[in-house]
Amino acid sequence: MTLSKPQADAARAHLSAVLIRTGQEDRDAFRELYALTQAKLFGITLRICGNAQAAEDVLHDVYLTIWKRAGAWEPGRASPITWLATIARNRAIDWQRAQTLRRAAPLEDAPEIADPTPTAETLLLADESTRRLHGCLDGLDAQHRDVIRTAFFDGVTYAELAIRRAVPLGTMKSWVRRGLARLKDCLGA
Repeated sequence: MTLSKPQADAARAHLSAVLIRTGQEDRDAFRELYALTQAKLFGITLRICGNAQAAEDVLHDVYLTIWKRAGAWEPGRASPITWLATIARNRAIDWQRAQTLRRAAPLEDAPEIADPTPTAETLLLADESTRRLHGCLDGLDAQHRDVIRTAFFDGVTYAELAIRRAVPLGTMKSWVRRGLARLKDCLGA
């Protein structure tokens, strides 16, 4: 049904008045606004969302937004239906974007999630490796053993170690390097 120019102007003026009253939190005006616009706004959300249930959910959000923001509508900037349609379009597009982000593989396609608890074998090997490392550390001379333990187990830098031991930084680096070389030989044997 096509409206004549005077009829279209009257419908636009009426919708403007209803939207202004909705902005003043008039519930009756909001009901009338819904009755006047729900078919058009549902069509917009349905076209973008692609299914009726999603379009209805989005339309619900659209009308919540309209209720909250109707007071901000400025009659001189946009026609009431343009303003309402823009809200519907934007909400539907937001919904569509959220769906592409939320899509996940079906549960049967999900990768197996490993149990983070170490197995008994892993614990035994780790324990054996730890004993071996400490045995090799104990085999180093006291000077190399202490600087390696302090640097690697306590997280002290070479510079801090050099200051603590009152030796040049180069000397400290040499002690650590030599101690690590002996430790590597011991662990490799």
